[in-house]
Amino acid sequence: MSTLLSDRTLLWIGALLYLAGFAIGCLTLAWRKNSGAPHAILKTLLTGGLFFQTTGLYVRGIAVGGCPLGNTFELFQFVAWSAMVLYFIVGSAFRVSLLGLFTAGYAAALAFISLLVPQWDLVRGLKIFGQNPWIEFHAALAVFSYGVFGLLAITSSMHLLQTASLKNKQLDGLFWFLPSVVQLDQINFRLLLAGVALLTLSLSVGAAWWVRNTESVDVAKLTVTVSIWLAYLATLLLRGRGRLVSVRFAWVCIVLFALALLSLQPVNASRHLTAPVPAAR
Repeated sequence: MSTLLSDRTLLWIGALLYLAGFAIGCLTLAWRKNSGAPHAILKTLLTGGLFFQTTGLYVRGIAVGGCPLGNTFELFQFVAWSAMVLYFIVGSAFRVSLLGLFTAGYAAALAFISLLVPQWDLVRGLKIFGQNPWIEFHAALAVFSYGVFGLLAITSSMHLLQTASLKNKQLDGLFWFLPSVVQLDQINFRLLLAGVALLTLSLSVGAAWWVRNTESVDVAKLTVTVSIWLAYLATLLLRGRGRLVSVRFAWVCIVLFALALLSLQPVNASRHLTAPVPAAR
């Protein structure tokens, strides 16, 4: 397949399948208010979307000789891919029936935004991690943690919707299938804990290499990443002590993820692409 379709074409197909799953789910909820999203159709479309997105990223990885994290386009695609992978891993464990629908909308949005901004994919780095698997592992873990934070933002949005439905006594349609605010708060805490743990591990792996090669440290990139980590760590500590819960906790998680996404572009801009190659079309 990769010999017939370019990496961007594969990623476009993946994004379209995510969007189709989200659209079908929303239409079903609108037309059949208490029937829920068509689980089998949604799961099939998301599986197909994940397959094409994974294949597209794999083709790009082969072309650049490493994990495809060489520009803002690839970073956004990887974050969207991470969230979808996490949905398939933990979605059934959390037993949140609408998580697939929300994740489909989120992944489609990130994928389309990246595909529709050509400047993000004009240049990409060739073997940006050199021959160092530890730095590549550090980078992949960091971006994957952003995928966890993205899923956290989704469940936080669900928490806000459920809270609003309870206040307005609107318990049909979409709101009928949302978990309780207590369950969503617990899910949010677990996702936050997992995301902080992954980002902590990523920074630890990076630090183990940087202390031996301080000249390779990009101060701007390190400052932004550590700032994001400290913000999420502070949120985790406040949540653990019961000082940041419920609606305020959900809002903080959403705002922090928005800031994390905004940080991807300057983080990528601070990287020196020593071997730029044109992006495939």
